[in-house]
Amino acid sequence: MTQAIAPRARTLVLLFLAAVAALLVGAGPAAAHAALTGSDPAQGTVVDTAPTQVSLTFSEKVATTDGSLRVLDPKGKRVDTGKPANVSGTTYAVQLHAGLPDGTYTVTYQVVSEDSHPVSGAYTFSIGAPSRTSVPVSGQEVGGGVVGGLYGFGRYLSYAGYIVLVGGAAFVLACWPRGTSVRAVQRLVVSGWLALTAATLSLLLLRGSYTGSGKVADIFDLDLLGDVLQTKTGAALVSRLLLLAAAALFIAVLFGAYDKRDDEEKRDLTFGLAIGGAVVAAGLAASWAMAEHASTGLQPGIAMPVDVLHLFAVATWLGGLATLLVALYRAPADQPVEASAVRRFSTVAFGSVVTLVATGTYQSWRQLGSWSAFTDTRYGQLLLVKIGLVALLVGVASISRRWTGRLAGTGAPGARATVAAGVGAGVGGGGGKDPGTGTGTKQSKKQDAGKQGAARAGAGRGSGEEPGDAATGAVGTERAAQLARQRAAEDTARQKRLRDADPHRFGLRRSVLAEAGVAVVLLAVTTALTSTEPGRTEQDAKAATAASSSSSSGTGSSSGALTLDMPFDAGGTNGKGVVSVDLDPARAGGNEMHVYVTRPNGRAFDVPEVKVALTLESKSIGPLPVAPDHITTGHWSASGVQIPMAGEWKIAVTVRTSDIDQVTVSKNAQIG
Repeated sequence: MTQAIAPRARTLVLLFLAAVAALLVGAGPAAAHAALTGSDPAQGTVVDTAPTQVSLTFSEKVATTDGSLRVLDPKGKRVDTGKPANVSGTTYAVQLHAGLPDGTYTVTYQVVSEDSHPVSGAYTFSIGAPSRTSVPVSGQEVGGGVVGGLYGFGRYLSYAGYIVLVGGAAFVLACWPRGTSVRAVQRLVVSGWLALTAATLSLLLLRGSYTGSGKVADIFDLDLLGDVLQTKTGAALVSRLLLLAAAALFIAVLFGAYDKRDDEEKRDLTFGLAIGGAVVAAGLAASWAMAEHASTGLQPGIAMPVDVLHLFAVATWLGGLATLLVALYRAPADQPVEASAVRRFSTVAFGSVVTLVATGTYQSWRQLGSWSAFTDTRYGQLLLVKIGLVALLVGVASISRRWTGRLAGTGAPGARATVAAGVGAGVGGGGGKDPGTGTGTKQSKKQDAGKQGAARAGAGRGSGEEPGDAATGAVGTERAAQLARQRAAEDTARQKRLRDADPHRFGLRRSVLAEAGVAVVLLAVTTALTSTEPGRTEQDAKAATAASSSSSSGTGSSSGALTLDMPFDAGGTNGKGVVSVDLDPARAGGNEMHVYVTRPNGRAFDVPEVKVALTLESKSIGPLPVAPDHITTGHWSASGVQIPMAGEWKIAVTVRTSDIDQVTVSKNAQIG
């Protein structure tokens, strides 16, 4: 039964890694946190005279550079004058050259939101009359590609490293002080430190390319690195590296000097390590809080301490769980984790869960703002998944608590008997005795005899064997090495039998393994949440877009154009958006039609097919089909659209978002 655990564990690990990869891919470049809520000129509008500037309004403050906001003429030439300026609040404007000719202009933006995530997008407006444009705006989005994937993995690795480092150290200090001498536990905590350090360095190098060009070649650009160091995110990453240096000293004392102290000194040292470790752990958690979600939006002064507490509770729970799992599987037979240590961790884990529920409730309210955001936004949907995983984890943990109670119910004498058996096996290891038997096996006696013969052979050679005996000596040495390997394998098998001798301990190992598996997926979902636009922000952006649409819907510009905005939901992935129809001059006869498809956050959205049909129901005319040509990302156009007579026309647009998902939306408008 024990031998079956290894393949099961490998299968679980593969499944969890696949789930992690899927979640990280899902948290791609579209998960920006500053949404475009308005622009002047607005998307798709036709203005009579050339504007002097283009302004964009975002849902929060953003960081800009010289190329953050660009305006391109129909041939792709820049017509803006330089770096955008913050004109008011969250509105940024760039000046345009004077005397711009008529035609369709493309506005592109690439900025960094206040919570460190890159944002990009594009839209078009026209001066005088629309025209064809050669500007491609369907290229790679900022934060995507190879660099985006590496950055996402680095974020996951940094969270995992922090959890293992902090949770492992807390488990040893608070629950199992004897664990400081267990090599497997030492390696686990050190690996957490190494993972967090490597991930932080990687994020620092990747940051410039991640928020800029997205090119792999720019990862080692020192100029970009210098720019990153001047940002809030760069300062947070550097602070994290400095705190990791202090964490290295903490680890050295915990696993070095601690074991060499007597009981009284250990008590004093434990108190000092607990205080110092808590300060370092809180500082490391603050390096996330000061640069991401908690640092912007509603109540940042409260949100940042709550975020630190939340992350610390996660680390104490999940990191302690990982350490317990390692102790149950890898601790030597003569150093098993005691039932009392498991009970103490159970109490610590319960306190961590209570803290998580309290802080998580506040964070959910802060990031969502309404019950509908749970189902209407990606952030809310991911949060529901996280809540489900936490509930599952708590359920599995309750099973572990029952195993812990049974383990404690066997009594300390049973535990001491297990330890005594392990010590006896270790002391009597030279005789190769099996646990539960009082005599050594013949095989082990033969191995001892072989070892002694090999030793005598080695001694003989050392005292001056003849050269002719060299071959015999080599054979003896090889035989001794073979016997040593056999003895090591037997010792390993003996320790496994000792660990598995207690069925309660064996059951606890399996339930903790299941907990750890769920925790891996939970961590992936949490990482995806930190890269996803908060529900409150997404809904505010939708509201702003709807308000803008309602103010312009059904009204014409000074050139006589009619603009109709229609939200749609075709279902499936990326099924939601807004389709806008511009008809110029919106009267009987020939008309110019432009169709724009955008995502709910205002970004241009390419779909496989867009069709338009015009119907004058009062005169039983139509539907008259229109098949616009694809111009650029999210933009279709048709010229010479004939409207036979004036009246209240029904304009129906069919949007196909995939091979099987499509929807038709319509709106009535007075034409002519």
